[in-house]
Amino acid sequence: MKKALLFLTLALVLILGACSSKNEDTSTKPEKEDTSKDTGTITYESENGPIEVPADPQRVVVLSTYAGHVAALDVPIVGVDSWSKTNPRFDKYLKDAEEVTDEDLEKIIELEPDLIIGLSTMNNIDRLKEIAPVVTFTYGKVDYLTQQVEIGKLLNKGDEAQDWVTDFQARSKEAGKEIKAKIGDDKTVSVIENFDKQLYVYGDNWARGTEILYQEMELPMPEKVKADALKEGYFALSTEVLPEYMGDYVILSRNGDGDNSFMETETYKNTPAVKEGHVFEAEASEFYFNDPLTLEYQLEFFKEHFLK
Repeated sequence: MKKALLFLTLALVLILGACSSKNEDTSTKPEKEDTSKDTGTITYESENGPIEVPADPQRVVVLSTYAGHVAALDVPIVGVDSWSKTNPRFDKYLKDAEEVTDEDLEKIIELEPDLIIGLSTMNNIDRLKEIAPVVTFTYGKVDYLTQQVEIGKLLNKGDEAQDWVTDFQARSKEAGKEIKAKIGDDKTVSVIENFDKQLYVYGDNWARGTEILYQEMELPMPEKVKADALKEGYFALSTEVLPEYMGDYVILSRNGDGDNSFMETETYKNTPAVKEGHVFEAEASEFYFNDPLTLEYQLEFFKEHFLK
């Protein structure tokens, strides 16, 4: 009898212990789990507040400026603005993307996007929000590299974007040291473009390679450029005053199908930069932007031309 009672007691202890173990396992589970895999969304803190977006977007429409930022992170683009669509540097990324504008609502609906990205100044934002989550950015609100980090966060690839930024800055600064060592610390550089029968000179934050040359490489710009273009980002020129804005070296962002008659004038031909072969011509459509794809191309362009 005593043996039977002892057996029952031990059995009861084992059963209670097992139940206790199960309860402890349940209680030790994290109170808050990452549900992004379950819901397929993340919350991005946009400049207009938090917005729920796909955790792994597969059909993105980019309506202005940021196609290269998205493509650099290997995110599929199904619709894009005309400037990006005609950029030769983007061909392999956008070959299947449709050209659209913020007015092409029906066409965008047909593309079935899961995310729409654009500028804060674009039209029909409220109507576009009925199609898919819309995230807008104000151009220039953050610096050009922070912009890539923000788009990385939006696309759930923030770490990847930050790694690229850190590496790109290091490579740009190193190239700047090499260029200064070859041409001299005091040699000035200008970035000039012809567009729609008008000449422009650029400051330090208006794409065309300006961010690399002036911010990362810290190459000096002519005083006239600093006075007239630095604040606004660009300044319109006439052929007559062009020599005043041309540095010792000139990056000419040239529209091949534009009015290039200024290059045939004596005023242009007699500038020191032209005479010494220090004008480096780039295809304008490949130089417009400051996304990672374009920046990588610009960096190699500068290294090739300044260091050759």
